[in-house]
Amino acid sequence: MIAWVALIALVIAAPFGVEAFRSPMSEEVRAGAPGRFAPLSQGTTHYRWIGPTRGPIAVCVHGLTTPSFVWEGMARQLSEAGYRVLIYDLYGRGYSDRPPGRQNRDFFLRQLDDLLGNQGIEDDFTLIGYSMGGAIATAFAEANPGRLRQLILIAPAGIRITVGPTMRIVRDIPLLGDWLALTFFPHSHRKATEAERSLPSAVPDIVDRQQAELRWRGYIPAVVSSLRGILAGDQQQAHRSLAQSDLPVTAIWAREDRMIPIRAMGDLAQWNRTALHEVINGAGHGLPYTHTREVVTAMLELGR
Repeated sequence: MIAWVALIALVIAAPFGVEAFRSPMSEEVRAGAPGRFAPLSQGTTHYRWIGPTRGPIAVCVHGLTTPSFVWEGMARQLSEAGYRVLIYDLYGRGYSDRPPGRQNRDFFLRQLDDLLGNQGIEDDFTLIGYSMGGAIATAFAEANPGRLRQLILIAPAGIRITVGPTMRIVRDIPLLGDWLALTFFPHSHRKATEAERSLPSAVPDIVDRQQAELRWRGYIPAVVSSLRGILAGDQQQAHRSLAQSDLPVTAIWAREDRMIPIRAMGDLAQWNRTALHEVINGAGHGLPYTHTREVVTAMLELGR
């Protein structure tokens, strides 16, 4: 009996032990990182400027699991169009810190606002959000519509999202959800990213770089915290509020997206009838790096 109890306790504790022994983000690791680091109110944030030193500014917010390198292809092409592009790692991802706290609306808006202040960006910039970054960008735009030139949403979360039973438990049930995430997320993340290895990509070695995130302590807890925070509800009110503002909104969708279904476009069209829409045929959820040229072309043609 005691042996069985000990075995069960070991099974329960093992994923938390593995997480504790993952490598921490450190100054030694950051020494080889591209870009720079900003000491902000919640922790250090890794960022990069790509493009000319002058020109219209575009600030890019990435999604739930892939850090700012997801923007490398798009940033290069936007810089060729004259944009000065700022990309950064959300807390818990890439080279940024892993501060505690629920990763909700206020958490992410504070990081973005801190970074903009640190970089001297006040207003008249384009804000681009992809996936979860679309939810963050929408929340920021609702709070600061007068600061933006335009809002670009790429397969944005906060409208509809495909949530399976395991993800629902992770999101809704503390402790059990944490255990499930630490136990099964590494395998599911590798499987999902490996399925894209044969796809074209404007970001070199993106699959290997996505999977490498699993080595760092705090990455999986950050994903879980975001599921329970910024991704826990929809943003209908935020989009309806933006519809009453003068802020131009453009949404770019992937026809074959299994994460953010194309029918989300209909919801957004109802909430904000002034928003413009473009659908990229043949693209899945990774469209910023698999269909980079089409996304940038749509952004430039629809941008106002």
